[in-house]
Amino acid sequence: MSINKYNPLLLENKVCVITGAASPRSIGYATAELFAAHGAKIVVLDLIVNEGIANLIAAQIGFNPEVISIKCDIRNAADCDIAIEKAVANFGTIDCLVHCAGVVKSGGILSINEGEYADIMDVNLKGSFNICKSVLKVFTEKQAGVIVNLASLAAQRGGGLVGGTHYAASKGGVISLTKSIAREFAPQGIRANVICPAMIETAMLDGINEEELKSVIAAIPLKRVGKAIELAGTCLFLASELSGFITGATIDVNGGIHIH
Repeated sequence: MSINKYNPLLLENKVCVITGAASPRSIGYATAELFAAHGAKIVVLDLIVNEGIANLIAAQIGFNPEVISIKCDIRNAADCDIAIEKAVANFGTIDCLVHCAGVVKSGGILSINEGEYADIMDVNLKGSFNICKSVLKVFTEKQAGVIVNLASLAAQRGGGLVGGTHYAASKGGVISLTKSIAREFAPQGIRANVICPAMIETAMLDGINEEELKSVIAAIPLKRVGKAIELAGTCLFLASELSGFITGATIDVNGGIHIH
């Protein structure tokens, strides 16, 4: 399909599933807002979705009346399949997955117990595998589709500014998973890319005190933390036809703190 450079709506009538988008301060929510502004039909998947939250999301996004929210526990493969089936039943298809859902915990390797390790891996890596697999069932039928996964700077530098060893390992797995999907499914017209953000202005920064934050910002070449809308903009580029020849790529959104 050719790109209409005169149409400012980069995702007009595209059905986009966005995980982890129920919180207004999340990257997922910022992405849902931006995608809706570009004409997308939005499917929010989140563990905390209920009727009240679903109505609030639909009302707040506002740009597009076609917004639905579905409760989904990405740790459960069957739950992911059911959620995707509901999305397809509502909109007829899916064109894009932006997978933002994840958890972060700090700690050195000697302090991490088996349960903590399992919790992080279940959400961040197994959850990514589950939701990607569910969406790929739809994409392979239509021989088209786009996946955008969120990993982390921690996966690139062996730990990060937040998050422990288990977090870094889980996000490293997300990078490898995304590259594997890109290689396997490219012949079927399916693209998959991964974003590695660092220090984005979300609820994740709430646990960092002011002095620690100042120290981190001093080490960032752009001398500030990122905004959720800036991360969402990267997702928009990767979801749209503007990035049609990009697959298997790792995109850094880190203010220059990790240049490699």
